[in-house]
Amino acid sequence: MGDPKFSRKTYDTPSHPWQGERIKAEVEVVNAFGLKNKTEVWKAETVLRNLRGQSRNLQARLRTGDAQAKIEADALLAKCGRLGFLTTDATLNDILTLKDEDVLSRRLQTIVYEKGLSSTIKQARQMITHGHIFVNGHKVTVPGYIVTRKEESSIEYNPASPFTDEMHPMRISAEQAAANAAIKAKAEAEAEAAAAAAAKADAEEAGITIEDGEQ
Repeated sequence: MGDPKFSRKTYDTPSHPWQGERIKAEVEVVNAFGLKNKTEVWKAETVLRNLRGQSRNLQARLRTGDAQAKIEADALLAKCGRLGFLTTDATLNDILTLKDEDVLSRRLQTIVYEKGLSSTIKQARQMITHGHIFVNGHKVTVPGYIVTRKEESSIEYNPASPFTDEMHPMRISAEQAAANAAIKAKAEAEAEAAAAAAAKADAEEAGITIEDGEQ
């Protein structure tokens, strides 16, 4: 049961502390999402690890005809869809393809920035911790709060916040918000193109052709 005065750690740390490629990748993620430290990256990785573990376990049980596994699988997919990790028509295999970015992009800090309520990702964190952001009519001061699809449209400035004034000097303009959205769309397109190119290169190296995939 544990001591009620001390909360248990909710994430797993890397098995080896000094791995150059991993450290470099973590630093890039921290900078891209304006995170406080790598702990938030490890929390996202732990969430994904748990989801993948559940998915693999349920797939194995479904092969044996376990009726309860079907109920649990539907509940797991509904949860992932509700949190915005997956679309409503996703399958258990789609859970295995999730990346850290899919979890981090659902954080309140990220969504506040993407909605154009802040000029930078780090300003979004500051606004949240200082109580300038409301979610579903309530003040939320946790930047890592996972926003559900239902709550996403309800994110707004705190009615008592000075940011409600359109002339506030630190408030982002509509032009800048559009520019930020364009930059994000371009980055996502480049990432998808890079992933497709890498997959094609791997297939060519393995001797797999388009004709093989059509057979």
